[in-house]
Amino acid sequence: MSEAPTDAADAGGDDDTDRKVVEQERAELREFIKGLSADDIKSGGWFTKLCAEAMSSYTAKVDWQYFQERYAGVPADAIVDQRIKMAARYAALEGGLSAGAYTAAVAATIGSLGGASAATVPAAVATMMVDVAYITRLQLRLAYDVSVLYRVPLDLSDPEDMWKLIRVAFTIKSGEVVQKSVVKAVPAMVRPLIKRFYSGAVLTAGKGLPVVGKFLLQRNVIKIGIPLVGVPLAVVLNRYTTLLAGRHARVVFRNEARVIELAENLSKSSQHPQLMLWVAWLVIKANRKMADDESLLMRHLVRLVREQHQVVDEELARLVDVDPAEVWKRIDGEPGDLSDVLDAAERVAAVDGDVNAREKAVLSELRERCSRV
Repeated sequence: MSEAPTDAADAGGDDDTDRKVVEQERAELREFIKGLSADDIKSGGWFTKLCAEAMSSYTAKVDWQYFQERYAGVPADAIVDQRIKMAARYAALEGGLSAGAYTAAVAATIGSLGGASAATVPAAVATMMVDVAYITRLQLRLAYDVSVLYRVPLDLSDPEDMWKLIRVAFTIKSGEVVQKSVVKAVPAMVRPLIKRFYSGAVLTAGKGLPVVGKFLLQRNVIKIGIPLVGVPLAVVLNRYTTLLAGRHARVVFRNEARVIELAENLSKSSQHPQLMLWVAWLVIKANRKMADDESLLMRHLVRLVREQHQVVDEELARLVDVDPAEVWKRIDGEPGDLSDVLDAAERVAAVDGDVNAREKAVLSELRERCSRV
C-alpha cells in the first residue's frame, strides 16, 4: 500500500487533486479487501492484517526528519493542526464516494456472514469494507504522525506501543473523553450521531486486535442502520470522527511530550540526580493513587538519569513502599546547595495539575530540610 492520503498533498485545497488521491487509495484498498475472507471480516481479523500492511512501510519512512524536510522551521503544533485538517478533508471525500454502499441490503449481508466461512466476500460488503479500511488506516497513520511530530517515541514492533497507538487512534477506552470534551468542537446538530458512533467504545488491551476490528466494523454499520443515510451523513461522520481522532491524538501525545520535556529539563539541570529520583518518587507516592502523568514522568526520569548521568539505582528499582525517613536521611547526609532538588520536587508535584495537601506536606518538609543543609 502507498502512503496515507494525509501525505499526498501537503498544500491541500484542490478538490480535483484531492479526489484523485482518494480514488487511488480506494483502488489500492480494494485489492487488499479482495484478499480477505468472510471470516476475516466478521471475526475482526481484517484489522490485524490491515495494521501489518498499513504501518510497516509507513513507519520505516515517516520520522521526525521526514517532516522537517517538508515543514522546516514550523512548530509542531502548527504542523499537527494542518495534518488533522488534511486527514479530515480526505475522510469527507471518501465518505461521499462510499455513500452508495450504505443500503439495507449491505447491512443484511453483513449479518449473514458465516463465522467459520471462507466464502468469497460479497461485492456489496467489499464496497463497504473499503470505507472501513480507508478510515481505519487514515486514523492510524494520523495518530502516528502526531506522535512523531511531538517526538513521542513509538516502536510499533513492540506490542505495548502498538496497542497504545490503536487506543489513541480510535479513542478506545476514552469514549467519555470524546463525548465530553473533544466533541464540543463538533456542530451541535451532529453531536448525537457522533456520540452514537462512539458508544460502547470501551475495550481492554487483553481482548486483542480482532476484537478491535469487530468494534470498528460494528461502529461503521451505524452509518448503514440510520434511515436515509446518503452522501451528507457519510461525509459528516467520516469528517468529524477523523477530526475527533486527530484532536484526541494531539491531546494525548502533546501531553506526553510535555512530560518528556519536563523530565529532560530536570535531569539536565540536576546536580544530585540520584537524590532527585528518590525525592521525586517520594512526592509521587505521597498520594495513594498515582496519576498517569506521574508514572510517565518517573519512567522517563529514570531513563534520562541513566543515559545522562550514568546513574542506576538498584535499591530504588527494588523498592515497594518508599519510607520518608529514608529520603530525609539521604537529604540530611548530602552537603551543599540542594535548591535543584527542591525545584525538581515542586515541578514533579505539579506535573498532574494542582498540588494537593499530601504533596504540599512533603514539599514543606523538604524545604525545611534543604534550608538546614
